[in-house]
Amino acid sequence: MPGFENYAREAQEIEREIIRKGLVLGIDWEDEAQVRALAREALACRDLDVEGNCRPDDPRALAKIELFGLAQLMLTVMRQSAEDEEILTHGGTVWKAFARALWREAGK
Repeated sequence: MPGFENYAREAQEIEREIIRKGLVLGIDWEDEAQVRALAREALACRDLDVEGNCRPDDPRALAKIELFGLAQLMLTVMRQSAEDEEILTHGGTVWKAFARALWREAGK
């Protein structure tokens, strides 16, 4: 039997961080083309060389790396809640916009 997870709270916390990273990056979550381009970049990102590709004094680069990690976490929470608890977990409008773009880009 799976342990109790508060997926709704996790989704809310993840979305809050996604919004923060989006502010640093200037993301307009209502601009589908921009969000899909971001999703495409997130899905293409593999094994970041943080030392070579990101300077600690570059807040945009750090925000993007953290956002890509949040995208993976977001997808994991949705998958786990569906598999373990048979419930669909999602956040608010930013979560939905980013998740929709990730699913569409992954399905290409």
